[in-house]
Amino acid sequence: MPDRTPISAALRRAGIRDVRDDRTTRAMYSSDASLYRVPPEVVVCPRSPDEVATVLDVCRAEGIPITARGAGTSVAGNAVGPGVVLDFSRYLDRVLEVDPAERTAVVEPGVVQATLQLAASPHGLRFGPDPSTHNRCTIGGMIGNNACGARALGYGRTSDNVVGVDLLTGAGEALSLPTPTSVPVLDGLRDLTNTGLATIRTEFGRFGRQASGYALEHLLPENGFDALRFLVGSEGTLGIITRARVRLVPDTAHRVLVVLGYPDIASAGDDSMAVLGFGPTACEGIDSRLVDVVRDRRGPQAAPPLPRGAAWLFVEIAGDSHDEVAERAAALAQGCGAIDALVVEDPARIAALWRIREDGAGLAGRSPAGKPAYAGWEDAAVPPDQMGPYLRDFDALLTDFGITGLPYGHFADGCLHIRLDLPMDRPNGVDVFRRFLVAAAELVARYGGSLSGEHGDGRARSELLPIMYSSDALRLFGAVKHVFDPDNILNPGVLVDPRPVDADLRVPQTSPLRRDLALAYVDDAGDFAQAVHRCTGVGKCRADTTGSGGVMCPSYLATREEKDSTRGRARALQEMVNGSLVREGWRSAEVHDALELCLSCKGCASDCPTGVDMASYKSEVLHQSYRRRLRPASHYSLGWLPRWAALAARAPRLVNAVTRLPGLAPVALTLGGADRRRHVPKFAPTSFRRWYASTAAERRTTGDPVVLFVDTFTDHFAPEIGIATVRVLEDAGFRPRLTPKRQCCGLTWITTGQLDAARRILGRTVSTLAAEGSPIVGMEPSCTAVLRADGLELVGTEAARAVADSTRTLAELLGDRRDWSPPDLSGTTVVAQPHCHHHAVMGWGADAELLRTAGAGVQRLGGCCGLAGNFGVERGHYEVSVAVAEHQLLPAIAQAGPDTVVLADGYSCRTQIADLTRRRGVHLAELLAEGERA
Repeated sequence: MPDRTPISAALRRAGIRDVRDDRTTRAMYSSDASLYRVPPEVVVCPRSPDEVATVLDVCRAEGIPITARGAGTSVAGNAVGPGVVLDFSRYLDRVLEVDPAERTAVVEPGVVQATLQLAASPHGLRFGPDPSTHNRCTIGGMIGNNACGARALGYGRTSDNVVGVDLLTGAGEALSLPTPTSVPVLDGLRDLTNTGLATIRTEFGRFGRQASGYALEHLLPENGFDALRFLVGSEGTLGIITRARVRLVPDTAHRVLVVLGYPDIASAGDDSMAVLGFGPTACEGIDSRLVDVVRDRRGPQAAPPLPRGAAWLFVEIAGDSHDEVAERAAALAQGCGAIDALVVEDPARIAALWRIREDGAGLAGRSPAGKPAYAGWEDAAVPPDQMGPYLRDFDALLTDFGITGLPYGHFADGCLHIRLDLPMDRPNGVDVFRRFLVAAAELVARYGGSLSGEHGDGRARSELLPIMYSSDALRLFGAVKHVFDPDNILNPGVLVDPRPVDADLRVPQTSPLRRDLALAYVDDAGDFAQAVHRCTGVGKCRADTTGSGGVMCPSYLATREEKDSTRGRARALQEMVNGSLVREGWRSAEVHDALELCLSCKGCASDCPTGVDMASYKSEVLHQSYRRRLRPASHYSLGWLPRWAALAARAPRLVNAVTRLPGLAPVALTLGGADRRRHVPKFAPTSFRRWYASTAAERRTTGDPVVLFVDTFTDHFAPEIGIATVRVLEDAGFRPRLTPKRQCCGLTWITTGQLDAARRILGRTVSTLAAEGSPIVGMEPSCTAVLRADGLELVGTEAARAVADSTRTLAELLGDRRDWSPPDLSGTTVVAQPHCHHHAVMGWGADAELLRTAGAGVQRLGGCCGLAGNFGVERGHYEVSVAVAEHQLLPAIAQAGPDTVVLADGYSCRTQIADLTRRRGVHLAELLAEGERA
């Protein structure tokens, strides 16, 4: 039920339109990408700068704190707060102007960095700083933290690229910077600066990545009292940005990546200074432990071949002359102390290599041993010439504490990123956490470094600032805060009067919900709480990665609501586990609200860097909520579809005729919990299994045996796909056979959370298939994925393991056939919609390679088709289902020529295509069979 608070009522009375005080929303915003949990009283999504000013006025009058938030990707805990959270990413997310002559852009604070890049790119321009979260972080958040990213060597920090801001101070004063006039808040700041000149000159601005505390060095007279640059990086504690003008820079025409190999990470740190002599735009350190995790979790192909070594520097050389860039890259490869080097010019290979680095923050959320790894000491920096020695001492410190992590970072800037497998689950874990942070801060201080190199201090490091700064410097911080925010309204607990580093921690809690689980959670020691805490909050689920073939998270891309992101759902489940905000366990309305628009597409299982599998969590929630209770109608109609299909197969023509009687289909759909705009599927007059039995005399009796897993969809609705699969396999020298009796994987029971029945059904199936002993080929991707993955979680027997190991897709089986070549598909244009489960569980690489070998021209779509099994059919989901399809699938089909093949192996995908377009989706087996006939 919603929590109504006095501040929310006051905000509504003041005319604020989007005020959210329900427990679902409060759970979503209780954490960012840090280790901290602070549930807000209310979340406001402002629609204009005037609304921001009104919120500030109301909060000042009520004494309620405000925290400004963009994408919520902060790893230091500076995007969570106890009062009002202002989410700028919902409405204030526009690029207002791009001025190519002045090379500037005017943006609202919630605009995503990648969106700004798209707006600037037609003019040959770009915004320089590019954090690894560039496809979801906001410019306002980058200003708050003075974000840098990998290319700070070439383009500087955010503070070097902001030329003007409009903001509101904590005292309610509107300020436009740079301002030519005298204003009270700046006059007070100038007076304060003059009292601390000696402290500022000796303690601040010592090296480029000194990001901790306030950047007081910009206020020195010799630096022109630059209040604008000073405010960048103040973490929302002094003012709220409502608009910004940023500098754009010309995008270079040529980029080359030089990968340098070293025997260990510290040696790479030693050599990073030498790299600077070659004018790089980026110099990133990567440890072999991170690369090993990439390959382990994403497959061997996920990380391209690297030079010899156990650590690498990824060095980008850029310029407008190809010859000059190539010459500089070659000189770098030969002129540094690396034991091996690789120069890469191919953009696709470069992108694949950088992807290792971009996913680092998320992948590092699990240690090499698979244990949770935590933020908290995430981005310390030292003067770059001290990087190697610091890394050695830091490694020794980890050994002393018995903890490990995956190091990487901006080595030529002296900045190290790492998450650590601190023993937070032990009784003394929090004490170990605190002692380690203090020891790590003392180590950095001995090197003259900074507790933060780009992410800000937040709740993670503010309490440790006395280790780095003198008492005089800390007094200046307090005085600056008082000038801008005398009532301590803005982001309290950060930088000044800080919360303890070990307060408000978000760690798995002991919960009775861990017991009596239906799924095994084999990668989380059987612990549901640990499973949902896989989400570290890096927010990749909020990014549109469909252009590169990603799937996660289709409902968020359709609604742009945090509750419809994988992260938002994980937060709701975390709150359910700890029993604080969400108090009614599995049946909590907040949990079901968060999961309502989850398509169970499984995209997060592969695309989320930490392997969150929201489809499985949703199945568990539905199972626990409705176990031995009356279920929604769709669970009986769609969830039991294989059962109804088997009955209809006794008289398919009669069933088809009855369901097409005028007015009957809409009634049947309504009674079954389905949307009336969908249709009752037509049953095939002859099922695939009956066709197979009737043509036994024509079947080849030689060849390598293979078991064809016959799913319900192929058997009863699309037998032509089974027929095509048999013909392709026989032409390839296989002898396909079926199990003697009909088998089912239980998919529809799984997606509707009927897991007791699913376990029985799938258990019988895997026992039968395991006894067959031959390779198993699936035709329906979602059912194939169940055999490959879900069986291990749901059944968990040796038979389930054997079936998982021997199950193949058609493309995988044919790709391993050395004496088989695909038919010539030269001249064939294909728009391919990979099924989400295919992408997430098996991967679509084998299919892409087969089509490439056949000579087809392929446009691979990312994202989900939107139907996703029962989701798009269920009542209440139609609009979102169509919106998901409109993201990639429908535009691609609309632009495709009449002879273009629309490739869609999934029954759901083909159904969505048939429902929403005039085209027909074709299965890979049909395409190959047609090619062989031609």
